[in-house]
Amino acid sequence: MDHDHGSHGGHGDHSGHDMPGMEPMCSMNMLFTWDTENLCIVFRQWHVRSTASLVFSLAAVLVLAMGYEGLRAISRRYESAMTKRVQAMPRQNQASANQRAHIIKAALYALQNFYAFMLMLIFMTYNGWVMIAVSGGAFFGYLLFGQETSSTKDNACH
Repeated sequence: MDHDHGSHGGHGDHSGHDMPGMEPMCSMNMLFTWDTENLCIVFRQWHVRSTASLVFSLAAVLVLAMGYEGLRAISRRYESAMTKRVQAMPRQNQASANQRAHIIKAALYALQNFYAFMLMLIFMTYNGWVMIAVSGGAFFGYLLFGQETSSTKDNACH
């Protein structure tokens, strides 16, 4: 069995350094790092190539994390408004209105989970700058949208 880690026909060092005629590759870190060279965030197309793109990407991550808190706030407001609206209806109409509201609440719940898992994937770049941006977005999002929410987290992910 050959365990040589040299460069053999397309295998070998893919450290992300430029080679003639090749695009720099995304670095895949599985350990915490502050390095931003060839950082890709979730998608190959979201490739940080300069200081400006790093700053823009960190701002985008911050806004995305804030958006998650906004979505949670919208979901809470919808649920509260629908509960009041259904309770104000005649008894015979409440069951069907409750069922329709439950379908919309389920869609909002699914969207929140998708959003949370995407933020988790962003966090799992293991890049300290990106992790700070996600946490900063959670902080600012909670400041903007969490006035009526406990600071205790009830979601398993993110």
